[in-house]
Amino acid sequence: MIGDNEEAVVKRLFGNLVLAAVVAAVLSFFAAPAVAFFAIRSAAEANDVAGLARLIDFNAVRQSLRPQLAGRPEAMAPAPSFLEDPIGAFRRQIEQNPILRQPDVDAYLTPAALTALLRGGGRYASQRTTAGVAPASAQARKPWPSPAYWSVNRARMAVKDQGGSRTLFTFERRGPFEWKLVHIGLPDGTAPAVTVTTRP
Repeated sequence: MIGDNEEAVVKRLFGNLVLAAVVAAVLSFFAAPAVAFFAIRSAAEANDVAGLARLIDFNAVRQSLRPQLAGRPEAMAPAPSFLEDPIGAFRRQIEQNPILRQPDVDAYLTPAALTALLRGGGRYASQRTTAGVAPASAQARKPWPSPAYWSVNRARMAVKDQGGSRTLFTFERRGPFEWKLVHIGLPDGTAPAVTVTTRP
């Protein structure tokens, strides 16, 4: 009789442990993109380039930023040849002039710029590359991301700035609990020019 009671208690305890493990695995499965978001923020603030490389697919993010910074979807199209379209080829040469060119994509992928993006800096995040340390008000403000889309293999999180503009971060599943940042959606508008300060 006592043996049956102990066996029932052990079975119930084992069942509860299995149920708790399944619930923890499901919660971890769906919470992993949020964990990846905070891991990227932490790595960017710590200037951990190796950590950022593990959490971000830089090639995919660069591809997502190029047409947004150019302001035109045709910017991703190959350049026309001079024989087929001389006016278009000439226009493309002028647009590729470094003085007239839009801000560099890599200006948004430095640890300082990523920190600003993850805090809702939007298109002005590229200016953090030259400024170094963010102002005290920006350091204190760490907005909480809100889920904008959630599925089994893709998740999108939004961070709002003080004016309400949203920067979207899209994560893609690369393993059962591994997510990588593959797309950054900047708020509407034009990207500001990055001002480079020269030292005497």
